[in-house]
Amino acid sequence: MSKVLVVGGAGYIGSHMVKMLGRQGCDVTTLDDLSSGHRDAVLCGDFVQGDMGDRAMLDAVLARGFDAVMHFASFIQVGESVQQPAKYYQNNVVNTLGLLDAMRSHGVGRFIFSSTAATFGEPQYSPIDERHPQQPINPYGRTKLMVEQVLADYERAYGLRSVCLRYFNAAGADPEGQLGERHEPETHLIPLVLQAASGRRPHIGVFGRDYDTPDGTCVRDYIHIEDLCSAHGLALQSLMGGAGSQAYNLGNGQGFSVQEVIDTAQQVTGRSIAVVNGPRRAGDPARLVADASLIREKLGWQPRYADLATIVEHAWRWEIRGE
Repeated sequence: MSKVLVVGGAGYIGSHMVKMLGRQGCDVTTLDDLSSGHRDAVLCGDFVQGDMGDRAMLDAVLARGFDAVMHFASFIQVGESVQQPAKYYQNNVVNTLGLLDAMRSHGVGRFIFSSTAATFGEPQYSPIDERHPQQPINPYGRTKLMVEQVLADYERAYGLRSVCLRYFNAAGADPEGQLGERHEPETHLIPLVLQAASGRRPHIGVFGRDYDTPDGTCVRDYIHIEDLCSAHGLALQSLMGGAGSQAYNLGNGQGFSVQEVIDTAQQVTGRSIAVVNGPRRAGDPARLVADASLIREKLGWQPRYADLATIVEHAWRWEIRGE
């Protein structure tokens, strides 16, 4: 039975991961400061409320002894990272370095890191594989790339083995309806579209209809939260089995446009969704799609919920849970 510390385990992705680890029989502890996570989203294991930047607290937690650490406690809003880069470099880089050094002090040598497709910057080709140049265009992407580079150095110098998983667009909700997205403010397309369907939002904004895509709207690769978590589980198994460090792109390998998401949401919900068209947003590539063949080949990962309608259906059940 693996003993795992999940940092940021009360957030959207982290809470789904904690549930999956518990179901798999792991001894799981969640560490979260609840600045954006929710205590009631941690459905199993021990919970510690604390700041990742607090070294004394980290030492007290890690003294319990862990086989591995999963790190979900980064700030993730691209626009905010441009406006407040200091906040992002402090948390995403400095605090992560503190976590890694605390792990070294307590002999924890396995680390699974939530990275991002934002490390690639403007795509030079699509789908994007692991050989694609990493040239991030915002502080958020740069902080994630910095940690990836730190982890490569830490393996060479200290033997700390890691897996970096570069998410494209995490989406959907727990198929059993216990967990879902609860960001404040919400920035992800699918929950925003569904909030427009439920009446919590008056409309959904579409930024640009003149991209070089089939319907003119941006294309993105949406990966179901359960499939994303299963990839983390396989990454943990690989590290526990003695595998070396690796970085994988994580997506379905197929893209859906903004308009396709809206159309699918209307079909799933049976409700009309008001749309307001606007100009393009600076820095929005026309197409971001993952080539995830490496993680399929190396870890045997297979997404279970690749269908957009299923992803939207699970998210819709979460959106209307109180109705």
